[in-house]
Amino acid sequence: MIYRLITVLVSAAGFFLSAWVILPAPIFNLLPLSIGAPEVSPWLWVVNILGGGLGFQLLRELGKSLGEKAKSSRRNCRLAYLTLGLSSLGLLLSLFPIIQFSVANQTAQMAIEQFCKPTLKSDCLANIPISQQIMLRPQPLALKDALWGIPSLPVRYNRGVALGNTTGEPLALDVYRPPQEGNYPAIVIIHGGAWQGGSPRDNAEFSSYMAARGYVVWAITYRYAPQSKFPAQIDDVQTALQFIQQHGKEYETDLNRIALMGRSAGAHLAMLAAYNTGQPNALPIRAVVNYYGPVDLTAGYYDVPSPDPINSRAILRDFLGGTPDQLGELYKAASPITYVDRLTQNGLPPKGLHQGRLPPSLLIYGGKDHIVMAKFGKALAQKLVNSGNQAMFLEIPWADHSFDAVFSGISNQLALYYTERFLAIATAKGVPQLNLLGDGYITLAQHN
Repeated sequence: MIYRLITVLVSAAGFFLSAWVILPAPIFNLLPLSIGAPEVSPWLWVVNILGGGLGFQLLRELGKSLGEKAKSSRRNCRLAYLTLGLSSLGLLLSLFPIIQFSVANQTAQMAIEQFCKPTLKSDCLANIPISQQIMLRPQPLALKDALWGIPSLPVRYNRGVALGNTTGEPLALDVYRPPQEGNYPAIVIIHGGAWQGGSPRDNAEFSSYMAARGYVVWAITYRYAPQSKFPAQIDDVQTALQFIQQHGKEYETDLNRIALMGRSAGAHLAMLAAYNTGQPNALPIRAVVNYYGPVDLTAGYYDVPSPDPINSRAILRDFLGGTPDQLGELYKAASPITYVDRLTQNGLPPKGLHQGRLPPSLLIYGGKDHIVMAKFGKALAQKLVNSGNQAMFLEIPWADHSFDAVFSGISNQLALYYTERFLAIATAKGVPQLNLLGDGYITLAQHN
């Protein structure tokens, strides 16, 4: 009796969890299942195989006793077949990410090769120091890491570095540095949280990982909606960037090699800061990395996903203070795609934007995302390319929003592999980068 109960529970649990590999979360409370199931799918293989094995063993034992208690045995036989069926279907569902992985990786490989084309060398990693190259992940997926976790390395960590009280509220940031003293490129990371929450300590595994591989990581924060409406958030990002400009050398930061990165709402703010550089003497930004960030807030308000587990329109109203009908210009000003549209409409980028151009962009979205749909990121990438900018777009078909919350998950391993390479190329000393001259011609300039 206990054996049969265990068999049913294992098979049912494996099937239930595996179903979330393809199912979107209809409500917020189910998001952890929708996000996590694809990322831990190798463990789901184990659960489903175990359930199938238990069901098969139960079927064998029942076959031996079929003549003794025919009626009872037939009932138990149907139970055994049910557990075998659930485990088999669960295994098929849990295999979806790995089945699609090869195609997604090939697409990403072509994208980064296209990104590398403007460089003088066919191998755009050639300008990266060997000491940094050997720290890059050797492959986009390691099942060992998916099962047991990505190993961590020691870093230096400064928590709660105060920026002062310039906005009426105290702001602080965290700094992660490589274990050895030096002069390093930097990544400024902005956390997500629907502009309503989050912390510089979010995604600390990623921050430590990148610091151990030769970056100073500045994890910053901002005031939250609905108490603080836009543009308070981007003002706080600019305050943090000014602080880094003034104090970066104290933390071994090479101020000429800085990239911005954000997740979700943080990616939105990172793109705004990178694309709308109207600040005098602004900190030069070499690249921007966008993990599933909103790019067109007006379109996002009217074209909501179904299901919509976070009530997207309410989130935008809390952030901006109203609807696009009421605050159309504010929605445009708060949309990163607006600044790319302006480049496209004017024909040439305005002066002062990354020497006449926007910084190179890496955009990574989940194909299963029902919070920020991948089609918006793809539209931004296409506009960037059409306006003569460098952009790399990667859609992970099975991934949901916040897929990288499972740091060793299948989606994050793929994203991490290409994020590392993108940042290494974009922030390397001496890597050529496209610039658009006033006469409209494209040339190669050396960044030191």
